[in-house]
Amino acid sequence: MMKTDEIHSCPELMDYIQEVGFLPLLDSGIPGYSAEDAVDEDQRYVVFDDGGWDWPLWKWKGPIVTEGRCVYGKFFNGKAGFISRQWWPHLCNYRRNSRPAPAEGSIEEAILLTLAEHGSLITRELRAACGFDGPKMRSKFDAYVTRLQMACRIVTEDFVYPRDKHNREYGWGWSLLTTPEQLLGRNACQCTHTPQQSFDLMFAHLKSLLPDATDKQIIKLIK
Repeated sequence: MMKTDEIHSCPELMDYIQEVGFLPLLDSGIPGYSAEDAVDEDQRYVVFDDGGWDWPLWKWKGPIVTEGRCVYGKFFNGKAGFISRQWWPHLCNYRRNSRPAPAEGSIEEAILLTLAEHGSLITRELRAACGFDGPKMRSKFDAYVTRLQMACRIVTEDFVYPRDKHNREYGWGWSLLTTPEQLLGRNACQCTHTPQQSFDLMFAHLKSLLPDATDKQIIKLIK
């Protein structure tokens, strides 16, 4: 069952991710099933009268990712969320089997090879390194990166923020991208189960977690 007590702190959210295993950041299409739904109203997005804003949940992403107990990326129908280290091998096992490795000479392969060479890069650096610096290339490149995240081949290592003249971070920040093998090690991406067994385990877990969700909604989360 989903949590009914609202979360008030980053450590509480970290523990909650371990409890549920799979947690979209924002609206998942299933009522109550997201980090945004789980946190107290005080931790959600707010705009001030002077035009400024605050969003504690958004700021928690970095510490949660670097703490190391979960993986973050666009894993839920192209939308961002968290996967616990416990469940990551199963998602990786199923997704990589259902999405073949990038073909030799493909753009997806070039992206992965570039990340392997550099270790990690923010999106705009990765885009430039892959030669996608022409007009109208940003959205096309981002689509490739999203597909690789859905295939569990790219993850977010951290978030990088610009700084103002007072050396204070500001803005929405940029994802620092890497491969899960570089972030977690190859063993963390290996699974002793078959892809179908991994799917069945994830389905059963999410079904118990979300009893009011339809089978179609749960399958959509996994696929």
